[in-house]
Amino acid sequence: MAQRAWQRMLSGRRLDLLDPTPMDIEIEDIAHGLAFVARWNGQTRGDYAYSVAEHSLLVLALFDRMYPKAKREARLMALLHDAPEYVIGDMISPVKAAIGAEYGALDDRLMAAIHIRFGLPAKTPVAVKRQIKAADKVSAWMEAVQIAGFSESEADKLFGRVDRGIFEGLQIRLRAPKDVREDYVDRVKGLL
Repeated sequence: MAQRAWQRMLSGRRLDLLDPTPMDIEIEDIAHGLAFVARWNGQTRGDYAYSVAEHSLLVLALFDRMYPKAKREARLMALLHDAPEYVIGDMISPVKAAIGAEYGALDDRLMAAIHIRFGLPAKTPVAVKRQIKAADKVSAWMEAVQIAGFSESEADKLFGRVDRGIFEGLQIRLRAPKDVREDYVDRVKGLL
């Protein structure tokens, strides 16, 4: 008997994890899932988990500061950069490395379906991917220091030195999943 490879979403859609189609992708499902997926395996300070949705909003804020002339599509890709995690969860880098290529292939298939659903190219252009990774690196540094208990020198060793001027005035917020979910949906719709 074949194993079930789909997940029923709150929207009622059935998302085939092995062969996802853009028609089964809904932004409300993505936002809801990401608002409940904890980064750092939940090992952060605060009364709420630091969610992937909140992280994605931070990455977009940093991306906007670092690349103020970026096109709308690149900004949307930055916001959606971890969107597949709404169904496959967030794994810390050492776990992803241990799992190997299968995780990356699953992530790539989901991302292609998500991108197509929102009118983006299936694959993120290399230059934009590089920019998103740069903003993501700054967010990881901020998260490590502000909410995950790392010293600045530890964060420098793990994530590299970052220009602290990029995030001047930005503070990580830990909010209720409902609030983060609504903000995420609003930002995506605003970029569409």
